[in-house]
Amino acid sequence: MPSPAPDRPGLFIRDPYHYSDAMLIVPPPLVTCLRCFDGEQTELDLRAELVRITETLEVGDVERQLIETLSASGFLENDVFEQMKEKRHREFAVAQKRDPAHCGTAYPAEVEPLRETLNRYMDGRAAIASLTDGLCGVAAPHVSPEGGWQSYQAAYSVLTPEYRHRTFVILGTSHYGEPERFGLTRKCFVTPFGETVPDLDLIAWLEQHGGPAVSMEDYCHFFEHTIEFQVLFLQHIYGPDVRVVPILCGQYARSLYEGGRPESDEAVNRFLDALGELAAREGDRLFWVLGIDMAHMGARYRDPFPARAHEGRMQSVADRDRARIARIEQGDAMGFWELVQENQDDLKWCGSSPVYTLLRAIPGLRGNLLRYEQWNIDPQSVVSFAGISFAKA
Repeated sequence: MPSPAPDRPGLFIRDPYHYSDAMLIVPPPLVTCLRCFDGEQTELDLRAELVRITETLEVGDVERQLIETLSASGFLENDVFEQMKEKRHREFAVAQKRDPAHCGTAYPAEVEPLRETLNRYMDGRAAIASLTDGLCGVAAPHVSPEGGWQSYQAAYSVLTPEYRHRTFVILGTSHYGEPERFGLTRKCFVTPFGETVPDLDLIAWLEQHGGPAVSMEDYCHFFEHTIEFQVLFLQHIYGPDVRVVPILCGQYARSLYEGGRPESDEAVNRFLDALGELAAREGDRLFWVLGIDMAHMGARYRDPFPARAHEGRMQSVADRDRARIARIEQGDAMGFWELVQENQDDLKWCGSSPVYTLLRAIPGLRGNLLRYEQWNIDPQSVVSFAGISFAKA
């Protein structure tokens, strides 16, 4: 992304997988050199590009420094990167707990400031806490709580004390995981409030019956925020030791780009069948929580236009969002997915796979839109999201 430091322009690079902790700013004159690191061009091509940029033949030191810096930072696909990757995966696999990844940045790191912040977000929740007939799930954003707190409030306001002892199956969006895969973990989630309790029996059952689409101890849990933010609100309402089954849902890319239903993929179909069997068997012992955002529009998301919440193009985006939400309210899984497939999801919904997964797992489910929002994540880019409750028909 562009450098966030005005006094240091260039291209800012960091590793979203956290294999490397390095953060680099590549100066503007060297940005075009990154094209040379494509696995096909050679050091001679890089040297020629540097000669063109600097208009001098004495580029050996710059060439060497660029290569060494990128390599040492873990930003080249070589042995250094593979060792970093293997180390991180190994450390996460053997860890007993899933430590907070966004504590101190997306939300306060200390208990009392965190409690005060969530109290502020949830102020007024009792006013709409009566929409509970047949309630079995909610969908909340996974955008920064500060940006989406009103939709978080709307969703979590319907959770009353009677749900305290259920197992919360959290379907989160997997931003970086493999498509057509479902990431599980046995680890408890740690936040400043304390530790969740993983429902190990249900997790083991899904691992056993979910088939090859299951990715056990999925490393993406290490840094993914979509489940972490839901855990925060659940712990705030019910205490730290809520019982959870965390599932990261990868994109249904094959269906999106090649057509057909997501379950046309045999491995996806097996997992969805297993999840449906689990839902039917456990019934009211489960409560379903989705961490989803919706449209991503504007400059940040490679659209050729700036976006402003609820203005201009974003008004038609709202209409299309609401059309999809209407299918969710009807429990129409296939109708919802057909709208997602239009133009290969040019709205760039970040949450379509958890939604489809839930609607497919529990036939007859009905949604209820509690709040819809659009938020400028930066001056030229907008994310939309909502608070939704789910009940069995």
